[in-house]
Amino acid sequence: MKLDSRKTGAGFTLIELMISFALSMIILTSTVQLFKSGVEASTLIAQRTELQQNARAAINLISKDVSMAGAGLPPGGIQLASGGGATTSKFACDQAGTCYVVNHQYPAGNYMYAIIPGANNGVQNGVAIPATGGTADSITVTYIDYGFPLFNYNCQVTTATTIGLTPPVPAPVPALPAPNDPAVGLKLGDLVMVSSNVGTVITEVTTADATSATLGSPDALNINQIGGAIGNLGYIKSTSPGPVNCAAYRVLVVTYYIQVPVNGQSPRLMRQVNGLTPVPVADDIIGMTISYDLFNDTTGLNNAEQRDPLSIAGVTPNQIRKVNIAVTAQSLSQDGAKSQSLQLATSISARNMSFRNRYQ
Repeated sequence: MKLDSRKTGAGFTLIELMISFALSMIILTSTVQLFKSGVEASTLIAQRTELQQNARAAINLISKDVSMAGAGLPPGGIQLASGGGATTSKFACDQAGTCYVVNHQYPAGNYMYAIIPGANNGVQNGVAIPATGGTADSITVTYIDYGFPLFNYNCQVTTATTIGLTPPVPAPVPALPAPNDPAVGLKLGDLVMVSSNVGTVITEVTTADATSATLGSPDALNINQIGGAIGNLGYIKSTSPGPVNCAAYRVLVVTYYIQVPVNGQSPRLMRQVNGLTPVPVADDIIGMTISYDLFNDTTGLNNAEQRDPLSIAGVTPNQIRKVNIAVTAQSLSQDGAKSQSLQLATSISARNMSFRNRYQ
C-alpha cells in the first residue's frame, strides 16, 4: 500500500477570510473617523480663530474712535447752520449723495454732538440681517484730527466760502505738509472746524490748494449753507469787512454700521468718515448692540444702559459718560451647517465728554 506523498499547503478558510475583512474594515473605519475628527477639530479652531479676529478688530476700532469722542471740540458740541434758509445737515453720507444709515440728519435743531446714538439704525438701507432677522445699532462720534497739523497754519476767513492757510514764519522744522498734500492733506468731503473770536463753525471742504480751502455751498453734507443766519462761515465773515483771524482744525465724524451685501456675502462692519466713501473694517459681523451710561452733572441723575438716549426727556448726548458695545460675529457655514457665533463686549469711558480745561 502506497502512502500519499502529496504536500498540502496551509491556507485561509472562508471564516478566517471574513474575519480578516471585518478587522480590516474596523481599522479602516477607525482611521477615517479619526481623520474626520481631526479635520472637524481643525475647522472648528480655524473658524473660532477667524471669529475672534473679526470681532476683536471691530471692538478695537470702535473703542479707539469712541475713546476720542469730543476731543478738541467746544464743550457740549457745535451748532451747525441754523436760522434763515438753513435746513438740516447730514452725516454718514458720501459725495455721491448716498447715505448709509436711515436716520442720517443731525438731531436737536441741527446740533453736532460728540456722540450721536443710533438705536436700531445700524444696518445700511434698514434691511434685516439674514442670520438674526433683526437690525443693529449704529454710532457716530466726532473729534479733532490731531494727526494733520492744520492748526499750525495761519488761518484767515477771507470770504463767506474761503479760508486762507499760510505757513507760520519762521517755518517749523520739519516743514508742514501742504494743506492739499495728496497723502494727508484736505480733500473733497473733509470737515474743518473754524474757530475765531466770534464763534466756532463746522465747514465741508469742496476744494483745496496750497494756500487756501474753499468751503462752498451746496455741499454733499449740507454743512456749509451760506443761507443760514448762524453756524456758517458767512456768520464769522459778516463781523468784519476784512479778513478775520481764525484757527482751523480737521474734524473726523466717524460712523460705524453694518452692511448686508446684495450678492449673498456675509454682513460686515463698515466705517464711514466725514463725506468720504465708507470702507469695510471687519467681516462676518452680524450684530452690534450699543447702550450708554449717562450722568446729569446738574441734577446728579444717572441713566444706565440706555440704547436710545435721544428718546428720553431731559437727556442729551452730552450726558454720555460710558459706551457699552457688544459685537456679534458668525463664521461662514459649510454646506449651510456648522457655523459658529461669538459675541464680544466692552465698555469705553467717554472721558472727553466731561473734560473741562480749567486753563482756558
